Amino acid sequence: MDANTNGNPVIQAIAQAMVEGFNKHYRIFRETSRRAKESYEAAAWQEQLSAVRERVQFYDDRVNETVQRLHEEFNAGTIDDATWQAVKLHYIGLLINHKQPELAETFFNSVTTKILHRDYFNNAYIFTRPAISTDYIESFPPTYSSYYPRDEGLRTTIRRIIEDFDWQRPFENLERDVDYVMRSVEKHLGEWPKMEVNCQIQVLYSAFYRNKTAYIIGKAVNGYQETPFVIAVRHGASGMLHLDTILLDTWRISLLFSLSRAYFLVDMEVPSGYVQFLRSIMPTKPRSELYTMLGLGKQGKTIFFRDLIAHLRHSNDQFIEAPGIRGLVMLVFTLPSYPYVFKIIKDVFGSSKNMDRATVKRKYLLVRQVDRVGRMADTLEFSNVALPRSRFHPDLIAQLKQLAPSVIEEDGDTLVVKHVYIERRMTPLNIYLDKATDEQVDNAVREYGQAIGELAIANIFPGDMLWKNFGVTRYGRVVFYDYDEIEYMTDCNFRKIPPAPNEEAEMSSEPWYSAGPMDVFPEEFATFLLGQAKIRKAFLKHHRNLLEPRFWQDAQEKIRKGYVEDFYPYPQELRFCNAFASPD
Repeated sequence: MDANTNGNPVIQAIAQAMVEGFNKHYRIFRETSRRAKESYEAAAWQEQLSAVRERVQFYDDRVNETVQRLHEEFNAGTIDDATWQAVKLHYIGLLINHKQPELAETFFNSVTTKILHRDYFNNAYIFTRPAISTDYIESFPPTYSSYYPRDEGLRTTIRRIIEDFDWQRPFENLERDVDYVMRSVEKHLGEWPKMEVNCQIQVLYSAFYRNKTAYIIGKAVNGYQETPFVIAVRHGASGMLHLDTILLDTWRISLLFSLSRAYFLVDMEVPSGYVQFLRSIMPTKPRSELYTMLGLGKQGKTIFFRDLIAHLRHSNDQFIEAPGIRGLVMLVFTLPSYPYVFKIIKDVFGSSKNMDRATVKRKYLLVRQVDRVGRMADTLEFSNVALPRSRFHPDLIAQLKQLAPSVIEEDGDTLVVKHVYIERRMTPLNIYLDKATDEQVDNAVREYGQAIGELAIANIFPGDMLWKNFGVTRYGRVVFYDYDEIEYMTDCNFRKIPPAPNEEAEMSSEPWYSAGPMDVFPEEFATFLLGQAKIRKAFLKHHRNLLEPRFWQDAQEKIRKGYVEDFYPYPQELRFCNAFASPD
């Protein structure tokens, strides 16, 4: 197809088809997010979890639909270079007054890169950098609402903020909860400051829904002082609503947006406005992570990759093999100056691993679809990542050629990684424990067991529970990050080891009992987890129950009955029911 032969109408039609593909995607995305309020009010927790899980696939479905349309209607494989460049320019014109231009640009990239060779992955053909500004895009309803406590008093203003979300379930005692908010804020500030002329409270228009909680997110502006806050709203035992806590520390608010947790459901007409607001209260949180946590994972990946390329331009260290025990399935490398690890599936697995590449990819997809309850690191999945070959240490290149030759391709000065997962770098738990004090060992082992227990009630069994498959975050939280053996709890069969038929069988190096592929014997965990005395002591002190089938069977029973556990991404002592508990 030639641009001069077919003229502008064809160029316009191609660009219009791509915009329509994106608009359909975002319309479905918003409808799903909008229904979160209804699910929350109805306490339909399984419906809420399903929405998060199903939404992951929406984007790829729309991209594939659009690629197919371009092939069928415009014979996309024959479109010449000049036409593609013209299509991009016309597409930019269609985004001038668009409400989600940055997302639409990324959608264009996703479609185009499925059609063009990677030689075309430059700004002449795709959006390697943004073309449309996202500043000051008007939104209806507005991105945030402003309240002025000087006019009607702080207590009345707080109550009105809550009531404006118009939840149909009544509150148990909103006056009591507002009083808890007032007392918490006063304690945080030390004393009430004088209200300046510009004193206002700005609140994001949509609540953020996740698990069994709705979050109200905002900030108070008073003179030059800004105080961010998040109010958690939950269902009480009575079935009515109550304010559960208010978070006022930036670092605690940031933990709500940790990639180890499930994505939020938020209804946004202008997502860039939400990200800009969130950045104003969490300035150190990368925009890529904020987009991802808002359910816009592809945009998160786009910004992440742009940040990575910028970092490479302004650094000179090399990619090296990541420290720790080498895995049997994944080859892991890192750039010391960048806080992430890069994980590649090997061509040949260790002899004890009975799986293939497709199985591993399916396991990693599962992690994006479930509630990670703050205990599983999220992963960014990339294909055909072109990186400067000079930035790879020769030892790492040798490892890649030996263990994963099918996943890399050398193209001049470029090394193309055909498939890779990227995660936040953490200290492997086994390395942490080797250097830890007795007190740190006790805390880390307690965290480890809590992570396993919380994953279990979220229907996730880690499979391989070795210390090396868990990491310690900078906040001291233990998180699972090796997914090639994870299973749904409900697919496992937790058994007690039967008694040996005789002494000879008991002394034999071979088991005297049969085991199916999904059979798990919790008693065996002690053999490979509790070799060191100080670790064994801490584990048995906190988590002896994990060595008994009953714990796992009870968790399965709850899951099968449809029970959704309560998970709190903040300490129990911050909950109003504990912070302001009446003395006995």
